[in-house]
Amino acid sequence: MFRSLGAVAVAIVAVVVGAVFLFSSKKPKVCLDPENFKQFKLVKRDQLSHNVAKFTFALPTPTSVLGLPIGQHISCRGKDSQGEEVIKPYTPTTLDSDVGKFELVIKMYPQGRMSHHFRELQVGDYLAVKGPKGRFRYQPGQVRVFGMIAGGSGITPMFQVARAILENPNDKTKVHLIYANVSYEDILLREELETLAEKYSSHFNVYYVLNQVIYSQVSDISTESV
Repeated sequence: MFRSLGAVAVAIVAVVVGAVFLFSSKKPKVCLDPENFKQFKLVKRDQLSHNVAKFTFALPTPTSVLGLPIGQHISCRGKDSQGEEVIKPYTPTTLDSDVGKFELVIKMYPQGRMSHHFRELQVGDYLAVKGPKGRFRYQPGQVRVFGMIAGGSGITPMFQVARAILENPNDKTKVHLIYANVSYEDILLREELETLAEKYSSHFNVYYVLNQVIYSQVSDISTESV
């Protein structure tokens, strides 16, 4: 009698331990470390214009997530043209729902110290990253309407938050984005923004502000412009 009860108890413990292990093993691996820089391999580089590129970095496993809260950013470390260390904040355009990778859309300026590092970065190279960083952390339903103003490469943190809001079916927040640039060619993530505006037309509006307007170029913009 006691032996059978002991066997049952051992079996129950084994099942519980196995269930805990299985549950924990299915949790996505968070890759960021707020205290130490970690290296991530560049697996793809897409040149979007003469001075803008999209960099795709692989995470350790296909199911790993970066672990970046919405509204926060990462610190990237590199070397300038003089070989001196430089650290600059960037916001990925991907979310944790994009498992196994993260992407950075970078505008590279002629005299930018970190811009030099990204210009030299080739597929197979590694980027040192630390995070999360930042004081703001968006919570679903935090506000009824989210107004955003961005200029140039400052669109990336706005895109991150807007995408997180719109792709969450439980978040009913409406987003209005004013996005300023010098010219039509300078509009970063334009296709992605217009896709969001078309797909979530009742909750997302984007307004373009341009210093230099050539109407033949902007006539095909499907979202609202000023």
